[in-house]
Amino acid sequence: MKNIEIDEELYRYIAAQTQHIGESASQILRRLLFSDGAVKPATTQVAAVKEEPAAVAPVKVAPVAKSALPVQEGALFDFLEQAGVAEMGSVVERFIEVLAALARFQGKEFAKVLELKGRNRTYFAISKEELLAAGSSTNPKMLPGSCYWVVTNNNTRKKLTMILEVAKLLGYSTQDANRLARFLDPEFQGDAE
Repeated sequence: MKNIEIDEELYRYIAAQTQHIGESASQILRRLLFSDGAVKPATTQVAAVKEEPAAVAPVKVAPVAKSALPVQEGALFDFLEQAGVAEMGSVVERFIEVLAALARFQGKEFAKVLELKGRNRTYFAISKEELLAAGSSTNPKMLPGSCYWVVTNNNTRKKLTMILEVAKLLGYSTQDANRLARFLDPEFQGDAE
């Protein structure tokens, strides 16, 4: 596996092209670049670039706007249900997948989560290093398909509270916030409206 360095704007564009939870950047790029799914030999690609470097124009990527993502009523919940999030083995997995889906469906609006902080802790960041520097035993995890990281070593109750706070910050109703929390804990009764 090779690593490449890309700018943040391009990364966000690639992340916004995620079609299902857990889809890797390689899978997304393969789908976008090779519609037939076949990988072209690397020597052909390199030779083409060497022969005609002037023909390769820089790609301008528009920032991912909220309107570019699915916005129909109930789409988020349909997505989470179809992905089987409620049946995932651990609370951490479910927590990560709910947040990743919110990041996908909210687009740039999801950046508001960076404002959420505890008394002595940062919950969200753009880099793993930022969370590691903010406290010990944070166990940061990246939200798949996004540029965001979240601390995961909180207990289940705190994870539920974080989901509720994120939903409220993003403008979800109390009913929908509670519904999101039930993906973590099906027994969660929720806050009253």
